[in-house]
Amino acid sequence: MTKVEALEREVEKLSPEELAAFRDWFVEYDWQAWDRQIEQDVAAGRLDKLGAEALAELERGETKEL
Repeated sequence: MTKVEALEREVEKLSPEELAAFRDWFVEYDWQAWDRQIEQDVAAGRLDKLGAEALAELERGETKEL
């Protein structure tokens, strides 16, 4: 049995209240992981090209205000 399968079985055993608490925790955990990844990508310059493209579109008037 993999770790994921073991976790799935444990989650299935949670009460509705425990499941709600776990869901809240996991959403926050997942967002923090996403934030760390974005920070790493920015620091490594992986988003530089996209930023430059967006700025060029703005300068050419190809964007609209939200």
